[in-house]
Amino acid sequence: ELDAIIFNSAISVCETAGKWEKALQIVDVMAQINVEIDTITFSAAISACEKSGKWQEALKLFGGLAQSKSELHTISCNAAISACEKGVVWEKALHLFASMGQHEMESD
Repeated sequence: ELDAIIFNSAISVCETAGKWEKALQIVDVMAQINVEIDTITFSAAISACEKSGKWQEALKLFGGLAQSKSELHTISCNAAISACEKGVVWEKALHLFASMGQHEMESD
């Protein structure tokens, strides 16, 4: 049986290899076969996008995390902020940083 740990590991491999598209495909497959998409999944996928300079995709994932039942985590938020920084969209980075306080997350 495939579980979230296996999928999350595959997403992390995609992150390391710079294959952000594959990471997003894995998230889609998880949704299709009803494997739980948790904070770790979102964080790994956001980081894969961030490392590839795909800030728009990272923010879409972060928005999905915010709407899901998963809890927002500092790691996810930091990855999204870093993606904004790489995309030179500092206004969005500041907005995310401010939202950390609203969700009772501690900044690093």
